[in-house]
Amino acid sequence: MVNSYVYGMVSVEWLGHSSFRISTQGKIIYIDPYIIDDNAFRADIIFVTHEHHDHCAVDNIKKLLKETTIVVAPQSCLTKLAFVPRQNLKLLGPEDVTVFGDVQIKTIPAYNVNKFRSLSIPYHPKNYGFGVVFTLAGVKVYHAGDTDVVPEMHDLANYNIDIALLPVGGTYTMDAKEAAQAVQIIKPKVAIPMHWGANIVGTQEDANKFKELVGSTCEVVIL
Repeated sequence: MVNSYVYGMVSVEWLGHSSFRISTQGKIIYIDPYIIDDNAFRADIIFVTHEHHDHCAVDNIKKLLKETTIVVAPQSCLTKLAFVPRQNLKLLGPEDVTVFGDVQIKTIPAYNVNKFRSLSIPYHPKNYGFGVVFTLAGVKVYHAGDTDVVPEMHDLANYNIDIALLPVGGTYTMDAKEAAQAVQIIKPKVAIPMHWGANIVGTQEDANKFKELVGSTCEVVIL
């Protein structure tokens, strides 16, 4: 296995758990930087899918900031991200569309429908966070965030997603079987399993099972 994958002119690096660095032609995007390199490159854009500590990792976000870094996050992250200059912090809802420079962005609802911390209280309630679709150098990437299979994913079938980054660890998100169902709905060209292997939840076995269940539906790359 390797920790990076190149599609067109875009490099996708899995840093662990749900953390990714995606880059092209000098532009660097981080998603949920709970894990970063010791000498990480500064970010042009940071996406934070929700405020849990393993996604909205404040100390790491501070390390990645430069004067022009844009931080895109849901309203639930406002308090944690108060250190980000107001003009650089973009708070979006779960179904917003916007553009920063040449990066087109659409947020997608991410929430639990069958994962509960207690009776009727999901780990990730609706409108708490989001997944994000963004287009970089002509490549359309979907990071699902922490979610189950939700009805809003059906809208993505018309988006011609190139790369889908999907949680497979279960407990708090989709497990391998549910993530394979999401692939059937979204129809990406490539799927990369995430939310495993960081001593939180999910193992290599979950990633392998996901690949087996997806079969020939699309290419699965385990990073």
